[in-house]
Amino acid sequence: MKLSLKSVLLGVTLSVVVWVATPVTLHGQVTRADSAAVLLEAATRFEQDGRWEIAEALYIHITEQFGGTPGAAAAGVRLAAPATDRPSRVELPVFGTLYGLWLGVAVPAAFGADEAEAYGAGLLIGGPVGLFAFRAMARARPMSEGQARAVSWGGIWGTWQGFGWADVLGLGQEEVCGTFGCYDAGGSSEERFASMIVGGLAGILGGALIARNPVRSGVSSGAQGGSIWGTIYGALGAVLIDPDADGDAVLATALIAGNAGLLAGGALAGKYDMSRGRIRMINLGALVGVVGGFGLDLITQPASDRVAIVIPFMTSLIGMGIAANATRDRDLGGERSEADFGTALFDYRDGALRFNTPMPMPTLLPFEDASGRRQWRPGISLELFSAKF
Repeated sequence: MKLSLKSVLLGVTLSVVVWVATPVTLHGQVTRADSAAVLLEAATRFEQDGRWEIAEALYIHITEQFGGTPGAAAAGVRLAAPATDRPSRVELPVFGTLYGLWLGVAVPAAFGADEAEAYGAGLLIGGPVGLFAFRAMARARPMSEGQARAVSWGGIWGTWQGFGWADVLGLGQEEVCGTFGCYDAGGSSEERFASMIVGGLAGILGGALIARNPVRSGVSSGAQGGSIWGTIYGALGAVLIDPDADGDAVLATALIAGNAGLLAGGALAGKYDMSRGRIRMINLGALVGVVGGFGLDLITQPASDRVAIVIPFMTSLIGMGIAANATRDRDLGGERSEADFGTALFDYRDGALRFNTPMPMPTLLPFEDASGRRQWRPGISLELFSAKF
């Protein structure tokens, strides 16, 4: 009988884990339920790290050797769960399909295509290619929720960074000088679309490299939230410091602050072992705070622009602090959560309001050319609210 290397590794791993738990049980210091709980925790960590085969072997051992314990019941639930319950099996293909559709519009735009047929062909090709490519990635190396989200968020964040820096650096703009001085003529959008494509692909590659190591879902969610709020606070701070700052300066500050927020959010979530559920509540607290601050602006009508910015800035920080303090001792879902991938900023579903990362979607925008004919140009859209009743 021949044994594969995978079978040997599974056997050795199972033997080591059982050997660690068994001596304690023999001495009567731990019950069968406690031993099952120890093995269940080990199996759960293997599953979260994307090593499903090892986790499955442990789950089977728990159900066979520790029947009737809470750990065995939990292991049975995990074994009975469909394959689609594992987040990377859902999130990566969904993201890949959406990103493929985006590339189907962005690539022709980067080459300056004017024919609608080029964009139609891009949409027909991009979606299926993205689906199969990312589904193959998920099957080749099963990922935890945190790892899958590192890849998807890397693509989204890289696309945004590519767009932002292209605008700050004036890619595609032409300087025209005349009698009354020089000004930017705007130019074409090919360079900006190319920058967004390069940024998105670089972000996906960076996320895939990070996902080669274990990534907890709380850490990836913390990086997402930190990058979003870092961008918002950076823009508000730039206007607060200099109300007359031009758009490029504000955007550059927002881009840099967003990157800093991404690093800080991931680091803080890892340091304090935050769950995805807790981070969602903190994001919601900050959101309630900033909306409440703008409400105070409408009521008080501050005379100073700086005061009008300070109010939502401070109320957002207060809301974030209150939410973080209120949830510090609560487990709001742990490392596992529903395997969804919302594309809207606010998603109301099953009686609950979720705060998601909006996914850029390709779209065609109508315009009239010099002859008055209706034409279409490529663009992107962001979904802000989605509800399902």
